[in-house]
Parts: sequence; structure tokens; C-alpha cells
Amino acid sequence: MNPFVIGGLVALCAFAGALIGMLAGRTLPQHHLSSESKDVIKVAMAMMATISALVVSLLISTAKTGFDTKDTELRQTAADIIVLDRILSQYGPEAKAIREYLRLVTEARMQAIWAEEGDPSAEPNVDWHAIGDDRGIERLQDQIFNLQPKDERQQFLKNNALRAADKIAESRWLLLEQMSGRIQWPFLAVLVFWLTVVFISFGVFAPRNASVIAALFVCALSVGGALYMIVEMDEPYSGYIRIPSEPFKAAINQLGK
Repeated sequence: MNPFVIGGLVALCAFAGALIGMLAGRTLPQHHLSSESKDVIKVAMAMMATISALVVSLLISTAKTGFDTKDTELRQTAADIIVLDRILSQYGPEAKAIREYLRLVTEARMQAIWAEEGDPSAEPNVDWHAIGDDRGIERLQDQIFNLQPKDERQQFLKNNALRAADKIAESRWLLLEQMSGRIQWPFLAVLVFWLTVVFISFGVFAPRNASVIAALFVCALSVGGALYMIVEMDEPYSGYIRIPSEPFKAAINQLGK
């Protein structure tokens, strides 16, 4: 779902609902606009507006929490990569080739997530696709497993390296599961319907002047902006509100040192 399209459509539906309400207010028979009718309509719309506001606020809270969780998980993965590199460094020169491969795997993962920030031309002979898929981390685990420790210290470091590699592999599958958004179209459609009906009720009883129309337009834009933020944060690896790549860049800068 394109967040700009969703936000624009929501704002358009809300504002169109307000205009439709204004037109309906002029054409409805007078007894439909009696004080008794207004009281019932206002109470019903107040309940719907309250439900809509609660749902929107809960969606914003859920999207922000999910965004922060994914950001924390990605930073933890970057930290695990650095830890694995340091463990291999302590193991000795026998692990030098594995450390170099770990750097390639990390750079490939960064290119997969932040494609526009990658630099494939830096390593023209590297198969980034093969390294970046699940086989890349599996090959890294195989290389660590094939190490031949010479003493208890190296055996201890090998075991720790395998555990760190397992955590990195697990985080990759978790990342793949979280790439797509979790907001469902039917749920979003019902919410937009509620908001449109609420704006229709605003227009029915609103005075017909430029100030009121401008206020309703700004309010519709605000509602559209709220839905835009929800959809944007629900897909944190693309768009303008996205998880930064700095943790992975910092990890890559630390590898091999």
C-alpha cells in the first residue's frame, strides 16, 4: 500500500463527505433538521466519532510500537554481527577468511534492505544475490563449524561463534517475516467509512461559508495525515519514515579491525 495514496484517499473521502453533508443539509426536508432530529444525529455521530478516534489512536500507537521494535531488533542484529567478528578475531588467523565472508554477508544484507544506499560497483565480481540470501548465512555457519580448534580456548570461541551466527540467522528470518505490512484492507476500509460518515454529519449542520469549508478541509487533511503515518510506519523498510541504516554502516566499519 502506498502511504501517500492511502492518506490522500482518506483526506479526499473525508472532505467529500463534508461537502456532501452540506449539500444534503440544503435539500433535506425541514422536519429532518428539527431540534429533536439534530439531538439524535449528534449523539449517534459522537459515538461513531469517539470509536473512530480510538481506533486511529490505537493504530498510531501500534504502528509506532512496531516501528520501534523492528528498529531495536535491527540494531541488535548489527551488534551481534560485531560480536561475532570480535569472537572470530580472538580465535586467530585461521578465522580470517570467515571474517571477510561475514563482511560480505553484512554488506549484502544492507543492500537488500537499503538498496539505494548500497554500492555494488565496489565488488563487481561478488555474487551479492547468493551471499544475501539464506544460503549466505548458512555458508558462514558451515565455515565456522569446519574450524579445527587446537585447544580449549579455541573450542570455547568456536562454540560462542556458532551461537552468535545462529542469532544472526534467526534475525534474518524474523526480518523477512516483518518486511510486509500488517494492516488489512477490510479493516482500513471500515475505518475510512466511519470517518466519511462523521464528516457528512459535520457538513449537514455546518454553516455554508468559506471559513467552515477551510476548517473542514484542514481537518480532513489531518485525518489523512494520521492514516499516512500509520501505513508509513507499518512498512519501516521503505518510504520516508524508515529505519535508518546507520547501525549496519557502523557494524561494517567495525568488521575486520
